[in-house]
Amino acid sequence: MQRFAKYKFIIILGAILGLSSCDKGFEALNVNPNASIMPNVDFMFTQSLLKGNLVYDRAYFYTSYLSCGNFIQHFSTAKEISGAGAGDKYGVNDFYQGFYYRYIYTNAILTLGEIITAAKVPEKAADNVNKLSAARIWKVLLMQRITDLYGDVPYSDALAGKSGVYLPKYDPQADIYAAMLNELDEAIKAFDNTKPTFAAADLLYKGDIVQWKKFAYSLMLRIAMRTTKVTGGNVSAKDWVQKAIAGGVILNAADNAVIRYTNGPQTYNDNPVAFELVGQEYVPGANGAKNTEWGKYSKTFIDFLQTHNDPRLGVVSVVWNNNVPDTTAAIQKGMPNGTDVRTANFVTYSEPNPATILQYAAPLLLLTNAETNLLLSEAALRGWSSGDKVQLYKDGVTAALRNWALFGPGGVIAADKIDKYVTDNALNTTGSFDAQMNQIHTQFWVALLLDEQEAYANWRRTGYPLLTPVNYNGNATGGTIPRRLPYSQVEQGINGVNYNAAVARQGPDLLTTRMWWDK
Repeated sequence: MQRFAKYKFIIILGAILGLSSCDKGFEALNVNPNASIMPNVDFMFTQSLLKGNLVYDRAYFYTSYLSCGNFIQHFSTAKEISGAGAGDKYGVNDFYQGFYYRYIYTNAILTLGEIITAAKVPEKAADNVNKLSAARIWKVLLMQRITDLYGDVPYSDALAGKSGVYLPKYDPQADIYAAMLNELDEAIKAFDNTKPTFAAADLLYKGDIVQWKKFAYSLMLRIAMRTTKVTGGNVSAKDWVQKAIAGGVILNAADNAVIRYTNGPQTYNDNPVAFELVGQEYVPGANGAKNTEWGKYSKTFIDFLQTHNDPRLGVVSVVWNNNVPDTTAAIQKGMPNGTDVRTANFVTYSEPNPATILQYAAPLLLLTNAETNLLLSEAALRGWSSGDKVQLYKDGVTAALRNWALFGPGGVIAADKIDKYVTDNALNTTGSFDAQMNQIHTQFWVALLLDEQEAYANWRRTGYPLLTPVNYNGNATGGTIPRRLPYSQVEQGINGVNYNAAVARQGPDLLTTRMWWDK
């Protein structure tokens, strides 16, 4: 948004005005003849991919792990409600809950704005169509994340800092969703096989246009399905779902949107989930006995995996047994949400497997065939496509289990175990619509472990799986799972007029206020 640039601009402008009467032609001496006047958009795109995935500044830890991951009971945090336990116990904590808002605009979105501006320079525009399309698609993904967390947010003015808009207006979420879908459609159509791509600077697809289109159509499917609760308005979920299906979404693992990390030599080369969880919670040497914020897997999550004989249990979870990480299914145990002490048996609770999830070289799965097939199964259940809901559900669950092999030998699940799990948990087509939705989206909830923002958004839309809320003393929601994050308090002071307009339109700036697609 570049709102912070306003003050820098004022200072610089004052200096320029003060010196303008005595430049005497010396301005030419201040120009570096060896410096490029245009940014390197390839380098900047790589940077935006990495910053957008929250490598630094605690954004994954605060937003995905402590907030969203605790809301939907993948994780449990025993710290106090006023601190790191706010997500677990539904407290308000601006430091954690407002952080993503402050971070994403001033880092990844700002970088994307520079890329988009540079790609549109007239003398470069014809050759940059593919780079511009990829940047626009990535921008949509980041904007989808932020609007799904907060509701109405700056969108049309988000990149307008260079035009002098330092206090951006908040767009209604309905308008943001319509704009995101249209932006994806335009970006897809603009791809040109004869023009250059980001190539090696593209950490997702190395410039493969066919795969970028599948990614964009899959993102279109995700965004369109998010609006299934909405009646009326300027977005037709069914129409956009059908457009995405016709265009071709990710169905095979080869097309998954995955960023692969290498464990150095720079921190940017480390998987952000592992980097944050190891550095901030599951620190080396703790061996399950301490943990910085007293976090573990939730009892809700571990109980589900155990009762369904889920072969992912040993892949994702360990209990430290005599200082050794033990994956034995029988001893896995989740910590109840709402726990407010580090109990004497704290070490006996399950936490992420250091051989898979906590590897710095682990891949980051952004959007995969597990998600798309499960969403397509729902679309078929709704009668929006001619697809086979049973087969699509089966394909989605199968993909979710197979994708763990990307995490190395510890993530490989034997084919016979996958087949048995899929057979034992087949979609019950004799059940009601709601019962089948419950099956589909409970599997979605398991499949999207680590992608906590998306899992949380999908839970709010569907209501599945059925979770029992925590009613901890002093909570801010009346004992209901939060529906959004409050805006950053810093933003309230800097951009108060537009903040107040958004709150007046959307509703009180509370954890319980439902956004447009969640009415």
